[in-house]
Amino acid sequence: MNTMSSDFDLVQMNGSSNSGGPGGGQTGDGDGTGFDLATETRIKTKKPSLYRVLLLNDDYTPMEFVVFILERFFNRSREQATRIMLHVHQKGVGLCGVYTYEVAETKVAQVLDLARRHEHPLQCVMEKED
Repeated sequence: MNTMSSDFDLVQMNGSSNSGGPGGGQTGDGDGTGFDLATETRIKTKKPSLYRVLLLNDDYTPMEFVVFILERFFNRSREQATRIMLHVHQKGVGLCGVYTYEVAETKVAQVLDLARRHEHPLQCVMEKED
């Protein structure tokens, strides 16, 4: 809200320009002061929920394919992708990234689609971040 009033606002608030009303020419809320109560509704936007996209280990998907997936869909460098792939291989699960719901859902679908087209059983899931 702007704290500086324009000339029009001051004229309206003081009632100087409106003399045709039933209250003797004063604008306002009827209490005789000539001032209206100004209210402002503030909309608070809520941050979107975030979701982790995870790759799950299996014994059949080639490691190089997992690296390719991480580079292509998650914009990881070769080094980062290799590190994540090894983590998935050793720990059973690895974090690809954290995204809003729609982005995470799209990335999971892209990974699963490409894995199926190459006949790999690679699993990719998303879970809500705490």
